[in-house]
Amino acid sequence: MSTTPPPQAPPSGTRPPAAGRAPDNSAPGWFRALGPRGRRAFAGAFGGYALDSYDYFTLPLSMVALAAYFGLDSGQTGLFTTVTLVASAVGGALAGVLADRIGRVKALMITVVTYAVFTVACGFAPTYETLLLFRSLQGLGFGGEWAVGAILVAEYASAEHRGRTLGAIQSSWAVGWGLAAVVYTLVFSFLGDDVAWRVMFWTGALPALLVVWMRRRVQDAPTAVAARERNAGKGSFAAIFRRPLLRTTIFAGLLSTGVQGGYYTLATWVPTYLKSERGLSVVNTGGYLTFLISGAFLGYLTGGHLTDRLGRRRNIWLFALLSAVCVLTYANIPAGADTLLLILGFPLGFCMSAIFSGFGSFLSELYPTAVRGTGQGFTYNTGRAVGAVFPTTVGFLADSWGVGGALVFGAIGYGLAALALLGLPETRGKELE
Repeated sequence: MSTTPPPQAPPSGTRPPAAGRAPDNSAPGWFRALGPRGRRAFAGAFGGYALDSYDYFTLPLSMVALAAYFGLDSGQTGLFTTVTLVASAVGGALAGVLADRIGRVKALMITVVTYAVFTVACGFAPTYETLLLFRSLQGLGFGGEWAVGAILVAEYASAEHRGRTLGAIQSSWAVGWGLAAVVYTLVFSFLGDDVAWRVMFWTGALPALLVVWMRRRVQDAPTAVAARERNAGKGSFAAIFRRPLLRTTIFAGLLSTGVQGGYYTLATWVPTYLKSERGLSVVNTGGYLTFLISGAFLGYLTGGHLTDRLGRRRNIWLFALLSAVCVLTYANIPAGADTLLLILGFPLGFCMSAIFSGFGSFLSELYPTAVRGTGQGFTYNTGRAVGAVFPTTVGFLADSWGVGGALVFGAIGYGLAALALLGLPETRGKELE
């Protein structure tokens, strides 16, 4: 008896490329190929991840003011990032299961509301311990947004366009980061530090407006709805730790740990490094971050294109190597070479972001639809939790090594990512099951 599955109809609003015709690789082409429903899903995921980024960066940008206000040392400030990322592992894993059980869009809205509410609550924190608690609760929503949003869009995207489509979603992180840097520059220029850090957190209410729009306009892809109906209640952690998915789960978790350990080391400590060790003012720090963030935005888009051209594994290999080189170079720029510091911010941002562009497509293609949310949510956010050790380690080493010297620890993460790829298959061109 034949085991060949019957042909599947394409998701609503999309059309397969005509026979004999080369795929349309232009930016309008991949966006147009999503169809009307897919484009609305893209807008919802893009906005959700941008605002997720904005809410995340309210803390690193306010770190110096928070340390002064609460009288914290480097280890205590590094703990903020650790609890956020550890909580995000829990939130992200749970959001993945929810996405498989109740749907991608519903799970996405829950994550956005969670991180918005607790970011605002951080602005009212009276003590260090209260702020630590609110930040950890914010991490529950922060952890789930990317994994769920990436899956939502991946299930609308065609195989030949999936890398650049998800790379464009990933670029919204730089948009939110840039918005946070602009607001930081304005707020800290006009308000005293004791009030400014609170205002930064209060602006985290913005994502609530997105949820209202998403509730009415965004829907799950038909293939995901059909899979959920066929496999009601099947999204579970046990499923991704059974053969044949066990090996995939272990190595995908290691890959995520390495990349995110390197990334969050830089994202957490570069603002402090610029201000405390390089002696830059608020305005100058914002200027230096502009180069870093501009490089990040272009890195996401370029990495998305290359992950379709080179393949998922080669793209990650390439940028793991380049990111490690950039970290080591950036952290060893001699004192007084501020122009060089400015210029190298661009390739640093470019490389450490381009490596992420393949994640949305790669992780989505490693798991079948019935457990895609669970698998992607668990592996990506386990990487966040274990990778959270890196920023904390930098915080404790900073007292003896200096922040700049301790930043080189982030390069170890990129080495781990390169090794993890040895256990994962290439998935470029794979149709989602």
